[in-house]
Amino acid sequence: MGKRIRHAGLASKVMTATKAAELVDHGMTIGMSGFTGAGYPKAVPQALAARMVATHERGEAFRVRVLTGASTAPELDGALARADGIDLRLPYQSDPELRSRINRGEMDYLDIHLSHVAQYAWFGFFGKLDLAVVEATAIMPDGRLLPSSSVGNNKTWLDLADKVIVEVNHWQPLEMEGMHDVYYGTALPPHRKPIPLLKPDDRIGEPYLRLDPDKVIAVVETAAPDRNSAFSPPDDCSRQIAGHLIDFFRHEIAKGRLSPQLLPLQSGVGNIANAVLGGLREGGFSGLTAFTEVIQDGMLDLLENEVLSVASATSFSLSPAGIERFLANIEFFRKRIVLRTQEISNHPELVRRLGCIAMNGMVEADIYGNINSTHVAGTSIINGIGGSGDFARNGFMSCFLTPSTAKNGAVSCIVPMVSHVDHTEHDVAVVVTEQGLADLRGLSPRQRAKVIIERCAHPGYRPLLQDYFNRALHDSRGKHTPHLLNEALSWHQRFLETGDMRP
Repeated sequence: MGKRIRHAGLASKVMTATKAAELVDHGMTIGMSGFTGAGYPKAVPQALAARMVATHERGEAFRVRVLTGASTAPELDGALARADGIDLRLPYQSDPELRSRINRGEMDYLDIHLSHVAQYAWFGFFGKLDLAVVEATAIMPDGRLLPSSSVGNNKTWLDLADKVIVEVNHWQPLEMEGMHDVYYGTALPPHRKPIPLLKPDDRIGEPYLRLDPDKVIAVVETAAPDRNSAFSPPDDCSRQIAGHLIDFFRHEIAKGRLSPQLLPLQSGVGNIANAVLGGLREGGFSGLTAFTEVIQDGMLDLLENEVLSVASATSFSLSPAGIERFLANIEFFRKRIVLRTQEISNHPELVRRLGCIAMNGMVEADIYGNINSTHVAGTSIINGIGGSGDFARNGFMSCFLTPSTAKNGAVSCIVPMVSHVDHTEHDVAVVVTEQGLADLRGLSPRQRAKVIIERCAHPGYRPLLQDYFNRALHDSRGKHTPHLLNEALSWHQRFLETGDMRP
């Protein structure tokens, strides 16, 4: 037995990915590991896709239902989508080929809050889980798994699946041992008990995933890196958005509503999020904590500069340069990063009790503070709601961030009425663009419209939005949330027809 596969019985089940893929049947529901391009199985899905193509060429059907933690990578989502091998996918995705097939109606996609996935699986809402395909860093002598660069829903898949295939990835560093915290204290209603986590750095579980060796039908060895994309350096727009938010935090500290250490931070993925994290470093903050979903490059900066003392998440989402940096300083980061299951990292009760400050991106906001974070023109899915709803509804403060325009100014990201609602006005405290910040707390809908138009809309669209709002105040049947419905939706219709929102 090697350093990675330390269980004699499971070492005897090592086989190629091609042989393992032959153990998968048409119609299966499969729980696969992976979260934001980290910790997903890399060999078996590609071998399965090749088998699906060959099966389709014979005129036979071969599709499966795929459940994951969140998005994966081309070797999984992309390969299976190109093979026309996915019947249903949930809960979050980011692969272009997968997205295209979803929007063409060629497969079903279920976009749900990330905190719901594990419990819905336990409730039986998704039916029987036939198979789990999970990446691990190593198999311990007693059969437990050392997780890799994400935990996600792996605990649930391993517990519920009838059969298990384990990919042992030699690329994942053994030095991650001790970084993970897998909590086994959850139960189904009415037998649930409080989760004993009081601070982001509390460890309440085990550093390994439990596994029944009798379930394992194959072990596949790989040595392939995670596929995370590089982030573009923050541009002027991102830095301006970050500056407005950092100034707002300082204002809240001065008012006594926040301490100098703020509250645990949750941050979405992307360039704006990394710009905000960079702004915290430049702003002289220290002793902060993060209770979030992903560890991205900006958080490595904050940990190394002692702006953050600890970061709790369920996965990494690092650029190639960030991965190199993590691997080069892994002993340092292992003491300051905790990777949990996503049912804990996104748990609404924990988010509320810890008082997280949520910072997430969006597609568009309307003048009343409703947020669309998933769809273009109301019908075409982009990625999914992910965990933003878990934090927006339950956190201490929910902040949504976006440039004021898109497509070189042809599209306003502040509109009269959003084309799709992911977060209602009731869950949105702050809207930020490069133009400014609108603090919506304690404001009625008409008051919200005033500050969003004045502070967040681009000057090129501000007169149009103000004119719409003025006429809606006069002509709308109801005056609480004034709308001229046909005209509000005409902004999106113009975009569909011409690619430009301007009349």
